[in-house]
Amino acid sequence: MHSLQATKTSGPTILMGDLKERLLPKPASAVTLGDSSHRPFASFRQPFHGVDVLGLKKRGQGLRSWIRVDASTGDSQIIEVDKFTVMRRCDLPARDLRLLDPLFVYPSTILGREKAIVVNLEQIRCIITADEVLLLNSLDSYVLQYVVELQRRLKSAGAGDVWQSESRDFGDVSRNTSSDYLPFEFKALEVALEAACTFLDTQAAELEIEAYPLLDELTSTISTLNLERVRRLKSRLVGLTRRVQKVRDEIEQLMDDDGDMAEMYLTEKKTRMDSLSYGGDHSMMGYRSMDGPQSVSAPVSPVSSPPDYRKLEKSISFARSRHDSMRSSESSKQNIEEMEMLLEAYFVVIDSTLNKLTSLKEYIDDTEDFINIQLDNVRNQLIQFELLLTTATFVVAICGVVAGIFGMNFPITLFDSASAFDCVLLITGVTALVIFFSFLWFYKSRRVMPF
Repeated sequence: MHSLQATKTSGPTILMGDLKERLLPKPASAVTLGDSSHRPFASFRQPFHGVDVLGLKKRGQGLRSWIRVDASTGDSQIIEVDKFTVMRRCDLPARDLRLLDPLFVYPSTILGREKAIVVNLEQIRCIITADEVLLLNSLDSYVLQYVVELQRRLKSAGAGDVWQSESRDFGDVSRNTSSDYLPFEFKALEVALEAACTFLDTQAAELEIEAYPLLDELTSTISTLNLERVRRLKSRLVGLTRRVQKVRDEIEQLMDDDGDMAEMYLTEKKTRMDSLSYGGDHSMMGYRSMDGPQSVSAPVSPVSSPPDYRKLEKSISFARSRHDSMRSSESSKQNIEEMEMLLEAYFVVIDSTLNKLTSLKEYIDDTEDFINIQLDNVRNQLIQFELLLTTATFVVAICGVVAGIFGMNFPITLFDSASAFDCVLLITGVTALVIFFSFLWFYKSRRVMPF
């Protein structure tokens, strides 16, 4: 591998930071190799052979740190390679690697290619092949958990293989469809789906724990602070729902396309290609051995017809390809069913998370409707009170008109009577009360106010 650096794991630990150091130690290129003060373990840790340190320094800008998990041993190591090396190694186009670029935010995607599976699920961004997993190095805890869980399953699968070899007399366990007997790419994809679903479900649970008490508090006390907190909560809910919906749609799209699921069976494709190349070489060797020794001095005519072994090779390869295609078409349904069952299990999980978020959104909508009803009720009460004040103001204005008329400076005989003031005041007051209660009766008859 070009421009490659790797470090081995060491030492048990308990804390997450120590787990990071144990599983994914710091690559040697991260510090100055010539300065021993930055290398506390330089006295007993030798640099890796075959690593072009000078080349790494020259092309340091194009390097990216990856976590490599081997399929056969389950060992993890940190490597630093450029994207062109990854493209050649995994036979991927550049646009697929852009989906894994941590500098950009891309939606969740699972792509099946000829020799690899490109996975971009939340914090898990990796390339899965039939022999290894290349995972973008990150300090996120879910990335470390992915590595630990994948190593655990690979080692348990190795123990299962030993048990299988010792217990062949008790039945054929090679057809077991449990996770221990799945191909390596299925296990790696399953762990990635599990990590993504767990991450999203944890965020949904935390959002639920925070949302329900806040919404209950808002229904009892409507304030600007509570409304602002609910607004932020709803924006987080919308973003999380969009991410969960994208993962769900991606899994559903894979389940609906049998071709994409068949492309993800990398181990079978690799075994088929190896068998084709191995069988072709042996068929040629067998045919040439049947011809017997040829005379070295025998002349070879340049205008002679094509050799017979070429015709035989074509016929053998054609028959083998037909046989392999028929066998692969028969076994593809079973393989697709295995992948479909794997995707269906996590589709149920992510759909359950989506249902949680949908229920939370409906609860928020119901709370908003309840608050709007309360606000409308208060608004109606204010309008009714304003209407009463307007009516009272109108009645008082009538009394003001009477006072203004009698306040004019002109002589009348009514001013000479001692009881004239009392009569005018009584008549004006009774008239105002009659007008006010008439308005109230009108409001009640029109159902403007509930009396």
